[in-house]
Amino acid sequence: MSRIFGNITQLGYVVRDIRTEMQRWLDQGVGPWFYVHDVQTDNFVYRGAPSPMKMSVALANSGDLQIELIQPRNDAPSLYKEFLDSGREGLQHIAYWTKDFQGLYDKALELGYTVGHEGSIGGEQGRFAYLDTEQTFGHIIEISDTSGPKGQFFDYIRQVAAEWNGSEPLRGEIDKL
Repeated sequence: MSRIFGNITQLGYVVRDIRTEMQRWLDQGVGPWFYVHDVQTDNFVYRGAPSPMKMSVALANSGDLQIELIQPRNDAPSLYKEFLDSGREGLQHIAYWTKDFQGLYDKALELGYTVGHEGSIGGEQGRFAYLDTEQTFGHIIEISDTSGPKGQFFDYIRQVAAEWNGSEPLRGEIDKL
């Protein structure tokens, strides 16, 4: 556990083919996957400038740890695009969740962290920020607000995974895969 950020709650993988990666995890017994083809972000900002980034996301849990798969859907600037453009694919970030996003965000900036990209999903209580820590740690740190509906959805995914019997391995917008 980090004395600054708390417990690691998510591993985020940036991938070129989200369908293939969901299947790879399913083959290891991790699921079910909740898929959103076109994630609607609010005010997405990359390195201080607005960006019309589009992405697909799939979420599942392995115990209390959430696994996130992200596939960029356009060439708009983002840390996801940077990651893929560098020739990499796979683990890109670790995430910490908080119900006091602004407090943690301010603390991170006070400690000298810089924001690579940020935005929100579903309004103010769905904020997220990716701290540009790749040179220091080899990965990005994400902080994410879970005080609103996004946090409730994450709790639901964890609960479903704990009770999952292998049926319905793909859920959500699977008709768009």
